[in-house]
Amino acid sequence: MSPTQHARLPALPVKEWEGRLFSGGWVSAARRADTLEVFTGKPLLAVGEASESDVRQAAAAAAVAQPSWAARAPEERAEVLRRAAALLAQPTPELVGWFIRESGAVQAKAEMEFGAAAGELAAAAELAQGAAAPAELHSIQPDRTATANRVPRGVVGVITPWNMPLMLALRSVAPALAVGNAVLLKPDPNTPVVGGLLLAWLFEQAGLPNGLLHVLPGGADTGTAVVEAPEVRMVSFTGSTAAGRVVARRAGELLKKVAVELGGNNAFVVLQDADVEAAAAAGAWGSFVHSGQLCIAVGRHIVHRSIAERYVAALVDKAQRLIVGDPSSSTTQVGPLINERQLMKVRDIVADTVTAGAHVAYGGKAEGLLHWPTVLTDVRPGMRAFDEEIFGPVAVVTVVDDTEEAVSLANATDYGLAAAVYGRSPEAARTVAGRLNAGMVHINDQTVVSEPQLPFGGTGCSGNGGRFGGRASVEEFTEWRLTTESTPPRRYPY
Repeated sequence: MSPTQHARLPALPVKEWEGRLFSGGWVSAARRADTLEVFTGKPLLAVGEASESDVRQAAAAAAVAQPSWAARAPEERAEVLRRAAALLAQPTPELVGWFIRESGAVQAKAEMEFGAAAGELAAAAELAQGAAAPAELHSIQPDRTATANRVPRGVVGVITPWNMPLMLALRSVAPALAVGNAVLLKPDPNTPVVGGLLLAWLFEQAGLPNGLLHVLPGGADTGTAVVEAPEVRMVSFTGSTAAGRVVARRAGELLKKVAVELGGNNAFVVLQDADVEAAAAAGAWGSFVHSGQLCIAVGRHIVHRSIAERYVAALVDKAQRLIVGDPSSSTTQVGPLINERQLMKVRDIVADTVTAGAHVAYGGKAEGLLHWPTVLTDVRPGMRAFDEEIFGPVAVVTVVDDTEEAVSLANATDYGLAAAVYGRSPEAARTVAGRLNAGMVHINDQTVVSEPQLPFGGTGCSGNGGRFGGRASVEEFTEWRLTTESTPPRRYPY
């Protein structure tokens, strides 16, 4: 067996991270802020926050370290990522517990995310070699040869959210490193440890050379500094559409490559011939997993009238059976929302939608940061729950009379991230799927689907057309370089 197959993470040295950043090693920060346990509100750790000066220094150091990393053999870069994947694939109970406390995830989601994060690392390792292969091109001149190859962009800034803090960070960090870039990572203020400092420590354990990964916790000012640092030539941002617009605007002004993966209001179309019980199980999972706090969660259930009553009854039954509570309990299936602001947003959308004429078939209850799984019926366009991304455990049901209406309502959104179609006839489902405006469409499944080797991303208010995953990640984190050679050297009449 290879050494990576026996890898084990040592105990977390969390106390050693207090008040620190990771930039050329663990360094003390002038500023610090507490990260909190979501369910209890208790402080977990005083985390260092990066100032504009810290970001500038990190960007300069990354630019110095990056060329030698890019010059290494692809297999050397891949081996570092494989070691990190092996370490993360077997998380300790201590590590899972930290993830639950800081992110509010239930145990099953925490364990799933560690597996997905290890998968991102393993998939990125496979990209290193493929990215180096040049393409032979044809020149119209017989004495000129031409090749094009993908080269690293240099220093990449990565700004990540709190809802999938580890996996979504690695979705950019891992392929960026694999193809020869250096990275500045700015994790979300809600999850600076499991979405940031943990990664610095992980790559230390895996043997990543110094200066290639800088972890810079902080708020919006830190993110702005990352975007504006002259050495940063690409910005990868995952988060809300509103914040993504700000990042994209500033990066565009500076003529930097920018990849934004934003929100969604994803439709789950249930056709007339669907197995109602199976469809409701898929729809419930898509709306309630991780308390609905996923950009690819099912936002709108668009159901044919002939089966709508049975579908709602099955959806309510599944919502009633879910166990809501403390995420540290192994039996809990629906845990807290990330903070009070998010809870109030969900409650306001539900209340406003009911005032506009919708009905609560089940749920609507909240206690502390817990919001019970909720099923809303009689929801129409123009109501907030239909028009907006909720980011909470709310299943919004809209009834339609035919396929044309289903397609029309599914596409009645400015978002374009994910969609799904459920039905017994594969041909009918494929026909509907082909008409849905989304970057990802899933047939006979729900919308929460992601694999590290598959392209992931959306259009419209969900993204600017870029994709993460597999070959798409190579395209995002590298750029073309054309090389021509004339033999003999060309002579000109000037």
